[in-house]
Amino acid sequence: MMKYKKILLPILPFVFATLSAQTETNKQGSEYIFTEVEKAESTKVLSQGRTGTCWSFSSMSFLESELIRLGKGTIDLSEMWIVRCAYIEKAINYVRMNGHVNFAQGGEFHDIPYIASKYGLVPQAVYSGLKEGETTYNHSEMEKVLAAVVQQYGKNAGKLSANWQNTIAAIVDSYLGAAPTKFDYDGKEFTPESFYKSLDWDLGDYVYITSFTHHPYYAPFALEIPDNWSMQAAHNVTLSEMTALAKSSLKDGYSFAWASDVSEKGFSFKNGLGIVPVHDSLLKQNGKDNKNFNNGGADREGTAFEKPMAEKEITVQIRQEAFDNQSTTDDHGMHAMGLYTDQNGKEYFKIKNSWGTSNYTKGYLYVSDNYFQYKTICIMLHKDALSKSLKSKLNIR
Repeated sequence: MMKYKKILLPILPFVFATLSAQTETNKQGSEYIFTEVEKAESTKVLSQGRTGTCWSFSSMSFLESELIRLGKGTIDLSEMWIVRCAYIEKAINYVRMNGHVNFAQGGEFHDIPYIASKYGLVPQAVYSGLKEGETTYNHSEMEKVLAAVVQQYGKNAGKLSANWQNTIAAIVDSYLGAAPTKFDYDGKEFTPESFYKSLDWDLGDYVYITSFTHHPYYAPFALEIPDNWSMQAAHNVTLSEMTALAKSSLKDGYSFAWASDVSEKGFSFKNGLGIVPVHDSLLKQNGKDNKNFNNGGADREGTAFEKPMAEKEITVQIRQEAFDNQSTTDDHGMHAMGLYTDQNGKEYFKIKNSWGTSNYTKGYLYVSDNYFQYKTICIMLHKDALSKSLKSKLNIR
């Protein structure tokens, strides 16, 4: 009897853990079974509507999770405040560059610390970016108006009025709402600058990691992508280091913002998956999706979305070639907030999107290790998620 107890007791924790493990799947009727390894707390799924502002939605989702992780509570930050201020900065940059730079709805993760340091932050309740009666975002007209005005200013070298920046701000505010100078929040009065300061939060603690071979490893470089309008730099590491960092950060309680190409047939929000099957014939795409300003939401179908399939082995060379020939493009920003395994032990990232909750997974999808390695542009995360060794290589303190 004593011998039986000694054998049974060490097994019980495993049995109970197995029975209590939460499993999920990607769509109705799918054979995929995902089991949670680690998951960060996150705020509710939102929709960016008919806008190209995923960079702000994904960054703010990530940073809201960071506020929770840092013990500062759950705070709903305004994505459109960042977008509003970024438009003004993009216009200034465009004119200074005499029009030889991108001016569009897109942006990058590092835009948020830059904007916050100059303009502050505000809660969503203070600045929604929606006018009275509006329920969804649509920036198509605003972008066209702004582009026309900014292009004209870009041609007026030596003839610019002192008031031109106020004109840009007035156009943006006419669509998104007047910028708050003072506001009440949680029983206190703030300005955008004082609200950011009250959070006692250093956004300079966040780093940007990428992996490409056309620049030296362990040195920063400005990613050559159109939406990097401010030409800020990311740290370059090996592919294996970037992948290991993404996984270890989640295991250690750090989520991250994820910029990726989502135009592949294997990326399907509807099917809740991002995969790279060995056989492309298993998937097909029907039409295009301009709703989200890329083809990431286009209707895609195939047996690879129904059950696990073998995926392509991703090498450094394959990844670099796709970036160089521009089959990998900077399409979309999302928030990686969980690490999962399927029934075969393969690892997946659970991704929070900003296209609403219309799919089976209520706004989330599962992205395979292979897809992450193949199509990641860069990630943004807290510097403390990096190992001492990697910090040393990148000269990050």
